[in-house]
Amino acid sequence: MRRLSYLLLSIGLAVVMPLTRSDAGGEFKIEPGFTLLFNGKNLDGWREATKDKKDSLEGKTEAFKGRFKVGEGKLVYDPAVKGDLYIETVKEFAGDAHIKFDFNPGPKCNNDFFLRGTKFDIVPGNKENKNVKEGEWYKMDIIVNGDKVEHKINGETVRSSKAKGKSSPFKLRAEFGVIAIKNIRVKEGS
Repeated sequence: MRRLSYLLLSIGLAVVMPLTRSDAGGEFKIEPGFTLLFNGKNLDGWREATKDKKDSLEGKTEAFKGRFKVGEGKLVYDPAVKGDLYIETVKEFAGDAHIKFDFNPGPKCNNDFFLRGTKFDIVPGNKENKNVKEGEWYKMDIIVNGDKVEHKINGETVRSSKAKGKSSPFKLRAEFGVIAIKNIRVKEGS
């Protein structure tokens, strides 16, 4: 009887666990109160971010001649296309906000995320990324509460800092190497 109970429990867990996962192989379900910032199909709601211009990326699947590319539900930085380039959300975030996404750093990854005057570098094995390895998926949370900004990787706080601006878009920087990003979403307010 004990073996049968164990077997049924194991089968039950094997069936339920894949339904709740959101890694590269599982199904993504957006949490209540969150809205998508990246739809996985194109760059609607985003724009190129240079000093001289802020060209809309509405309906496009790439930016800066392919430096940023959308495919298979992910936004991927192509290192074959050179340039230290940025894209950002059209929407600005002035109050409390919680941005979440999944990322997978590739070879020679050194890319950044910006929000409310803070910059977070993704460099596998370095500083706040000491537990991050190339080729694996991780969950990132950027939480702004008042003037405090908290960065979490897989639920662990890796940095807390003070916001330097009152309002900003969420900005992505393609500096070096490969990174894939998916499921970018936000919840505003507390």
